[in-house]
Amino acid sequence: MLLEVRDGDETVVFAAAAASVQIQVEPVGRWFEAYVKRRNRNASASFQELEEEQESSEESEDEEFQLEEYLMLRTLDPKDWKNQDHYSVLGVPHLRYKATQKQIKAAHKAIVLKHHPDKRKAAGEQIVEGDNDYFTCITKAIEILSDPVKRRAFDSVDPTFDNAVPSKNEGKENFTDVYSPVFERNARWSSKKHVPKLGTMESSFEEVDNFYSFWYNFDSWREFSYLDEEEKEKAECRDERRWIEKQNRASRGQRKKEEMNRMRTLVDSAYSLDPRIKKFKEEEKARKESEKKAKVEAKKREQDEKERARQAELEVARLAKEKEEEEAKQVAQQAKKEKEIQKKAIKKERQKLRTTCKNWNYFGDEETDSVKMMEEVEKLCDRLELTSMQSLNDILASGSKEDSKVAVEKQVQEVNAQLQREKEAEVQMRQASRSADHASGGGGGGAGGKGWNEEDLQLLIKAVNLFPAGTNARWEVIANYMNLHSTSGMKRTAKDVINKAKNLQRLDPGQKDEINRKAFEKFKKEHSAVAPTIDNAVPSERFDAAGNAASWTTEEQKLLEQALKTYPVSTTERWEKIAGAVPGRTKKDCMKRYKELVEMVKAKKAAQEQLSGKSKK
Repeated sequence: MLLEVRDGDETVVFAAAAASVQIQVEPVGRWFEAYVKRRNRNASASFQELEEEQESSEESEDEEFQLEEYLMLRTLDPKDWKNQDHYSVLGVPHLRYKATQKQIKAAHKAIVLKHHPDKRKAAGEQIVEGDNDYFTCITKAIEILSDPVKRRAFDSVDPTFDNAVPSKNEGKENFTDVYSPVFERNARWSSKKHVPKLGTMESSFEEVDNFYSFWYNFDSWREFSYLDEEEKEKAECRDERRWIEKQNRASRGQRKKEEMNRMRTLVDSAYSLDPRIKKFKEEEKARKESEKKAKVEAKKREQDEKERARQAELEVARLAKEKEEEEAKQVAQQAKKEKEIQKKAIKKERQKLRTTCKNWNYFGDEETDSVKMMEEVEKLCDRLELTSMQSLNDILASGSKEDSKVAVEKQVQEVNAQLQREKEAEVQMRQASRSADHASGGGGGGAGGKGWNEEDLQLLIKAVNLFPAGTNARWEVIANYMNLHSTSGMKRTAKDVINKAKNLQRLDPGQKDEINRKAFEKFKKEHSAVAPTIDNAVPSERFDAAGNAASWTTEEQKLLEQALKTYPVSTTERWEKIAGAVPGRTKKDCMKRYKELVEMVKAKKAAQEQLSGKSKK
């Protein structure tokens, strides 16, 4: 509190006042509890004030409540007290579970003053002795309702409570009017306070969702111990008491399960009939469709943009490619022109060289010398470049015969020396390649030290010719064929066979001829009993780079197959007609080729059967 200013006092400022600072204050202790409760209730007044108002309202209600006389009280059977309505016995049926302990005690006091046996006896009423008097029902009622545990058990089976669930036909037209009182009635069983209400048709999605989330996770305190058929206090021993407890637990669990099913049926029925849910679902569906449509349109726009960008890039690339092709075409045309000019020039120089040497009789007195020099001159025409040939022609045009001969011989020596160097380099390259092949594969294409002897090489050549390109699983068939017929005992894989076949392809012609010759000699030895009219086998076409005149071309093979179909076995002079249908082939060639084909087909079938049998195992 500020002091009053006296007359004559002067106001003196000792220091400047500091600026005000806003500080956030958080409630603690009982004030924090009041703040939380007030926030949950959306109340503006303090929680203490609400409590005081509630207490004062309860006191006023206690003062104002009136007892309702139970007309059937005197007719009650004390032995059947468990089936009586205790609230009606005490005269508070209109309050029931909402009645406070103060009201219950007041009602009991009032009804005892009226129905106590001593009061009635004094009034001259006949009293039944013992527990058979109806006053026992009043005693049982106050005993049940004054104990919170027993009262809750009785409230759980309140005989006046309506457990009915509305049918779907009842709730279709007036949903809120039908279901709202049902949920309010069942809210008394909730373990949590502030049970959300059903609301109206204008309720928001959050309110409706909160309502159904609460009821789908409804936690009920309702229990059914009041309906226990047996009382464990009446048991004569511990075993009987345990048996009674077990029976009671089972019956309570069954009734609790039925209660939860009833609540779930109620919530499911309301959810299925709630027009607000249908409206929300339609709105959600429309929203999703609009989002999907917007997403599709956005994706389409993005694709269109990408397509336009791609088309622009393609156009730019096409123009650039056309420009490059045009430039390359011009360069090629220019190079072609230069090449043609150079070709004509070198052709002219070659003709000039040949004419000059011919005029000098190729610098030889004898014909043999002239022929040899003519060959050397042709070699010069093939090997010399344009500038060298022009220089040589200039020397020949201005020099004498002897000078020209010396110049030509000198040029021939240089060309021969160059050819010799090239040949030596090629031989060295072959030797190096052969050494590398031997070092890497052990003389063959196998891994892990699998050597190849002459017999295996000959067997490989035979298998390659028996199973040509196009055979299904060709290299596996060849490997299996070799494993079946090889005497070396080495098991070959398809990879080994492929590597060795590639190495054989890289061999020089001399080694190929040697391998083929040994294979041919072995074939002659194994088939020495064959009639002499059958031609000897030729070297393998697969590894013979030089080719063979007796080999069958694809066209000849087609003609032979067609002739075999045209002239069946019953045809007279069949092989003469077949040979006439294949130009350049004799009757013996056609018969030999036919036998080779038959043997090849048989061997291929046998190898494939072996391979398929092995795969099945």
